Amino acid sequence: MSVRDVIIVGAGPSGLATAIACKHFGLDYLVLEQGALCDGIVRFPINMVFFTTPELMEIGGIPLTSPYEKPTRLEALRYYRKVTDTFQLQVSLYEEVLAVERPASAGEPFVVQTRNARSVTRIREARNVVLAMGYYNRPNLLNVPGEDLPHVTHFYKEAHLYYRQRVVIVGGKNSAAEAALEIHRAGGYVTMVHRGPGFGESVKYWVRPDIENRVKEGSIAAHFNANVIEIRANEVMLDTGVAIPAEAVLLLTGYHADAAFMQSIGVDIHPDTLSPRYDIDTYETNVPGLFVAGGQLAGKRTGTVFIENGRFHGEVIAKTLAARAQSQS
Repeated sequence: MSVRDVIIVGAGPSGLATAIACKHFGLDYLVLEQGALCDGIVRFPINMVFFTTPELMEIGGIPLTSPYEKPTRLEALRYYRKVTDTFQLQVSLYEEVLAVERPASAGEPFVVQTRNARSVTRIREARNVVLAMGYYNRPNLLNVPGEDLPHVTHFYKEAHLYYRQRVVIVGGKNSAAEAALEIHRAGGYVTMVHRGPGFGESVKYWVRPDIENRVKEGSIAAHFNANVIEIRANEVMLDTGVAIPAEAVLLLTGYHADAAFMQSIGVDIHPDTLSPRYDIDTYETNVPGLFVAGGQLAGKRTGTVFIENGRFHGEVIAKTLAARAQSQS
């Protein structure tokens, strides 16, 4: 079995940027992705528009061209495919990392256990590992009865599915607001539930007046300062005593990086933020040879790491590894 210099876990923008930098410095690398390329972006709503400009999503010096001021999900996916092909990046798709075993002693490699879409398991080895999995596949659970019912989801895809359906949307930030507006305009009957007194500060400036006016006029119902205590087959129960009829429930309450997975490798996790302990100059964790990039740094503070800043982590990591390899040669 060959031992690579680097295994990168996650083929999102930060993982791909890390791969580009590793290739530039002549490191033997491999990117492992549990799903499709940029699986986190794939999970975004079909009609999503990024809250940034095209140049702030670019990696590897390849321009992202768009006729719009802000790029769409479709344009982003097309762009990252182009980047992957341009650099001929080594990416293994639909290969999920099940576990990473840290070296037992100095000089030994990390052992990475994986499983592909056909349930075939494999062992890979590398002297270094970069965790760049992001957080969008790890929803914040409400931990209430009924959260696992078939009409409940933590991911919103498109509005057409909810035509003439009574939909309860839990959350008060941008994702919840945009989903509510789309579903309302597609003929769904929307009720929003949010634990706060109003919509969050992260709601886009052009979305806020729209959602607030729809609530004010009564075309979208809203319950603020309220929490879901149970989800039933045909209704949602609130701690205010209100029962809301529902054929579908969207729990758009945010996402978080997988702290438990990092802890299983030996990474120290901050008990409050759930962010990993790492060197701010190299992005290396307290486990030697194990690095974090992109949204993996964020813990619960997902609003602090975006494509705009996460895309630069990989170059720092690759420079660090290249310098170490040179000093050891």
